[in-house]
Amino acid sequence: MAAEHPIGDGNGHAPVEEVVPAATEQVHLPGPSYLPVVVAAGVTLAVVGVVISFFVLALGLIITVVGIVRWVRETREDMAELPLEH
Repeated sequence: MAAEHPIGDGNGHAPVEEVVPAATEQVHLPGPSYLPVVVAAGVTLAVVGVVISFFVLALGLIITVVGIVRWVRETREDMAELPLEH
C-alpha cells in the first residue's frame, strides 16, 4: 500500500502554482512618533486633574491640545510628501 502525500494529484504531478503579478501600489507607513504617548499622558493628567486640582487639569488639557496639534501637523507634512496618485 502506497503512502499518500498531501502534495500532488496522486499521479506524480505537482500542483501548478499561479504566478502572482507584482503589486503596482506602494504601501506607505508613517514613521515612528512619540506624539501618541504625549497625547495619552495629557489625557491621563486631565482625568486625574478632575479629581485632584484645577492646575493638574489645566496642565493635562494644555499637553493634550499641544500634542494633538503637533501630531496633526506632522501627519499633514508626511501626507504632503506622498506621490499624487495616493
